Amino acid sequence: MKSTALVAGGVMASPFAATAGFYAESAAVEIKVALIGCGGRGTGAAAQALKSHPKVKLVAMADAFMDRLQNSLKNLKEEMEGEGGDRIDVPTSRQYSGFDGYKKAMDHADVVILTTPPGFRPIHFKEAISRDKHVFMEKPVATDPAGIQSVLETAQMAKSKKLNVIVGLQRRYQNSYLEMIKRYQDGMIGDITSAQVYWNQGALWVRPRKPSMNEMEYQMRNWYYFNWLCGDHIVEQHIHNIDVVNWFKDQTPTTAQGMGGRVMRVGKEYGEIFDHHFVEFTYDDGVVMNSQCRHQPGTFTRVDEILTGTKGRIFCRQGRIEDLKGNVLYQFDKANKENNPYQEEHNLLFDAISKGEYKFSNAEYGAHTTLTAIVGRLATYSGKVIDQQAALNSGLSIQPEEYSWDATPPVLPGDDGLYPCAQPGVTDYFKS
Repeated sequence: MKSTALVAGGVMASPFAATAGFYAESAAVEIKVALIGCGGRGTGAAAQALKSHPKVKLVAMADAFMDRLQNSLKNLKEEMEGEGGDRIDVPTSRQYSGFDGYKKAMDHADVVILTTPPGFRPIHFKEAISRDKHVFMEKPVATDPAGIQSVLETAQMAKSKKLNVIVGLQRRYQNSYLEMIKRYQDGMIGDITSAQVYWNQGALWVRPRKPSMNEMEYQMRNWYYFNWLCGDHIVEQHIHNIDVVNWFKDQTPTTAQGMGGRVMRVGKEYGEIFDHHFVEFTYDDGVVMNSQCRHQPGTFTRVDEILTGTKGRIFCRQGRIEDLKGNVLYQFDKANKENNPYQEEHNLLFDAISKGEYKFSNAEYGAHTTLTAIVGRLATYSGKVIDQQAALNSGLSIQPEEYSWDATPPVLPGDDGLYPCAQPGVTDYFKS
């Protein structure tokens, strides 16, 4: 954790330029971008890319659903009107829908933005790097250990090709967090002895089933509630908080055990995921990260990370460091010095690309932190202690055998319309 690269949240300074042909041929003219996944996050990421650099041009889009793509394009043009809207050039001939649309969109681009449901991230990332594309991809980067194995392999390919990859764990690009980690590295709180991380909030969206939908379309439209697509909210959302502790400690936990279930979200519209998780993640030095996430309306909301050391505590959300008696040692000026980390990710990525520089290799730590969150889910679902390395080595996959509208999803509803859910003490992923 003493290196400049880690202080910068995974920014890897490099004395050499990338060898990808794009650098030599196109960087001085324009940077062509394809958006893969046109939901709200994808639309936001595309806008941030366009705002990051005057050479960025959006030239292709792909989504499983054409209606979502067209709505995204409409919203982008409205948001960017007068400040880069002229760099949105996506005619109908470069609008692609369906499961294979991403391949066609990548044909037109130098950089791809991967913002589909995370279950698709491993195959999309592999395709992008195999085609020598730079990548911005949202977290999490997979929903199962097999997907993590794939991403780790592709990450090595990206490094060998000197292709920039940024993962949307944006706290690593946020000024207040960067100041906190600098002071931790300088010894302000001593050695970390424990950590607490939270993402507790109310309910999220649900999209009603329509008579015209088959099972695959219904699950794709409601991707948040199916593990093969989302990974459960401990993976899709709470990964942000988990990543902070992994970042500070520069390692991932070795084991996890915990509990969780469904109390409020019990209807058939909520698929198979839990509405609360509590996990103890243990690192190899004995430090425990207590993790809790919850989606229950009317309950206490908290999104935060707290790290306790031998000499003090870091309160990340507040940007404050205290000694063990509660005296303030440092307070970050959030009102005047905080940045927009979502925008900063794109600013840095496209600045590097425009200059022909290779600086970013986020995929590896993105994969390992995603695995931490997946292991947390496996622990709460099974009620057992899960070893992170054993989970990775298992190659466990929860993906369907094929991706098509006629394919059978990995989980199906019963006659009552309810989807089978994990049962702690019964569900066992690693039977001997």
